[in-house]
Amino acid sequence: TASGKSALAMAYAAHLQSLAIRCELISMDSAQVYRNMDIGTAKPSVQDREQIPHHLIDIREPHEAFSAAQFEQSTKSLVQEIRARGARPVIVGGTMLYARALLQGLHDIPGADLAVREAIEQEAAVLGWPAMHTRLLQVDPVTAQRLQPQDAQRISRALEVFQATGRALSAWIEQAPALQGPGFEWKMVALEPSNRAVLHERIAQRFQAMLDAGLLDELRQLRLDPRLHANLPAMRCVGYRQAWEHLDGLTDFDTLRAQGIAATRQLAKRQLTWLRALPERIVLDANHSTPHNLQRLLQIERNSWSMS
Repeated sequence: TASGKSALAMAYAAHLQSLAIRCELISMDSAQVYRNMDIGTAKPSVQDREQIPHHLIDIREPHEAFSAAQFEQSTKSLVQEIRARGARPVIVGGTMLYARALLQGLHDIPGADLAVREAIEQEAAVLGWPAMHTRLLQVDPVTAQRLQPQDAQRISRALEVFQATGRALSAWIEQAPALQGPGFEWKMVALEPSNRAVLHERIAQRFQAMLDAGLLDELRQLRLDPRLHANLPAMRCVGYRQAWEHLDGLTDFDTLRAQGIAATRQLAKRQLTWLRALPERIVLDANHSTPHNLQRLLQIERNSWSMS
């Protein structure tokens, strides 16, 4: 996050266009799927989307679900369609769960049960998520032990699976066969900082820019929809979660800013941990400029890739 991946993807796509090679971008961002969540998701501009076709952006309302399995299925179809048009698909984004779903496939576990989920969330509103975490410890200790007591989204999902099926989520994962991986070859390019302090400063500047651009006003408008609440996946995205608490009067503006920056840093840390477990990735220095990284990427492509 805040590494310049969207800018690099656009620069790469523009370079391909200059060579009369069509390119289409597929977003791998779990927040950019939601309509009217533009500022806090750093969504590509309208101009960028007019210049280069983008997919999996603005395809859901904020109260609707979009799972990693849906991403995997949609992306596989899009790759085939884009290639059939004679264009090159480029997947860009930082949602590591989506990347894992595409690379490794997902376990075949039950889908969402919205009625059960709503009942769990109503109960959590009264008891609190730490109490729900304690309940999960009783029915699925394997899953509960890897979750924090405030991880509402994952606690809710684990309880939902247990209540809907009578079996623990961990049991489903252990026994259910994983689905197949992408079914096509791809090259993974990771933008990672050689100096993390530079990335941290970028994160601080970007979150301040989001606030200056009207993040709070954007969320105020979203909150007019009675279907939205704080525990929806869309509203638990980094930035929106902290802004929601601020609008609820739980924090002052300085605390909002500090918490938003800290949460984004934690997101970057988790992304880096996940990426470093992938030895096959091609690493570019996020501290370098987009033109520099584009030239480095093109050099790698010329020397070692067989692109189609």
